[in-house]
Amino acid sequence: MAGRPVHTFEVVRTEQLTPHVVRVVLGGAGDGTGFDTFTPNDYTDAYVKLVFVDDDVDVSELPQPLTLDSFTELPANRRPTVRTYTVRDADPEQRELTIDFVVHGEHGVAGPWAASATPGKRMFVMGPSGAYSPDPAADWHLLAGDEAALPAISAALEALPEDAVGKVFIEVAGPEDQVELAAPAGVDVFWIYRGGRADLVPEDNAGDHAPLIAAVKETSWLPGQVQVFIHGEAQAVMHNLRPYIRKERGVDAKWASSISGYWRRGRTEETFRQWKKELAEAESK
Repeated sequence: MAGRPVHTFEVVRTEQLTPHVVRVVLGGAGDGTGFDTFTPNDYTDAYVKLVFVDDDVDVSELPQPLTLDSFTELPANRRPTVRTYTVRDADPEQRELTIDFVVHGEHGVAGPWAASATPGKRMFVMGPSGAYSPDPAADWHLLAGDEAALPAISAALEALPEDAVGKVFIEVAGPEDQVELAAPAGVDVFWIYRGGRADLVPEDNAGDHAPLIAAVKETSWLPGQVQVFIHGEAQAVMHNLRPYIRKERGVDAKWASSISGYWRRGRTEETFRQWKKELAEAESK
């Protein structure tokens, strides 16, 4: 990852979509930044690495072209923080990259940045990467997740053909966190309310007890070949919904390859990466 190019963007505008989600639109000045160097991909779960650099760091004085390696010349406490975010939309014609941020007060790095972002503020981006897009060969589609998965689910729904059939389950704090979705007529969307912020609700309504789990398990199974996309809080997804889809429902890996955690309660992205690595090693034995 260190050798990948870091693209320079700046904030064009922001929008408060819901009480807990801020949309940030990034652009470039056309001077070798932004879409001059960034190339979108066609995956509906496209994601980027956001590189949060202190405002007083002059990146022009760092080794060029800019990569993560460029920042190793800085003191350890001045090096950037990296966070992974799904691309809500990438528009080369408008030269705009849209990212939706879940904001939980002053917690974390990315949320507070998005909440205070103003036009002209710079953001450094690596990527994109991705692996999932709706397969037209599927008879129906099952998509599920929480706020973190909403950008990818939204993009996937927009990519479905008009005659697509499916079910979508989205867990949010409450009705005020719903957003308009462009789903085909044959795709039913269900909003699941947990009753509070994902990082603060009691354990009896999170993790192994997240309401999203019951919603997915209790829904009627449609006929034909399903393609599954499920992402969100890791305990709910990896220890509950993935075994249900793969083992109990017997969905082959080809049709259920995109089921994983985007985050985990009580962990930073760095410790979450370590947890995922340990889980993958344990599952491979």
